[in-house]
Amino acid sequence: MLLLVLNSMPHKKTKNVNNNMQSITLISGTNRIGSYTEKVANYYQTQLKLRDVESSILSLKNLPEAFISSDLYGKRSNEFQTLIDSHIANETNFIFLVPEYNGSFAGILKVFLDAIPPKLWLDKKACLVGISSGRAGNVIGLEHLTTILNHLKIHIYHHKLPISRVDTLIDESGNLTDLETQKIIAYQLDGFSRF
Repeated sequence: MLLLVLNSMPHKKTKNVNNNMQSITLISGTNRIGSYTEKVANYYQTQLKLRDVESSILSLKNLPEAFISSDLYGKRSNEFQTLIDSHIANETNFIFLVPEYNGSFAGILKVFLDAIPPKLWLDKKACLVGISSGRAGNVIGLEHLTTILNHLKIHIYHHKLPISRVDTLIDESGNLTDLETQKIIAYQLDGFSRF
């Protein structure tokens, strides 16, 4: 299915794309060390740099160790407040990179979203990428996340990208090398830049 879609899409150059994004935060939606998700996030960041878009990666592995007890229900640690200030509060564009965990997305991402005041998400834009070693690319998890982000009044870009069998698309050095996946990521980023 992915190949059929790719063959019908025009491929655009990565430079000088109509760019409505000044900057973007990529949210690597797992706290797993050395995850494929973070490797895909690094690839996205490289592609954004080629488009002259500033970006930062917020990896959930960098959340404070006592995050669940220190930053929910009105509590706030200085460390977590710094993450909010540098990656969420003043940002308007996000790419959520979401690995599959038990047929959905990682619980740490839900807790992260619960710990941030909803007003900080209001009318912001998000692009979603599902990642799995299986064949569905976390499609169900993307739909679960879409429901939550809609509740937070975030505008979701319609082209959600499920990346399947990610373990076969990345080389030993952690680089995304699959050309078809690179093309569809370029197509997604070009569309999101106009969203």
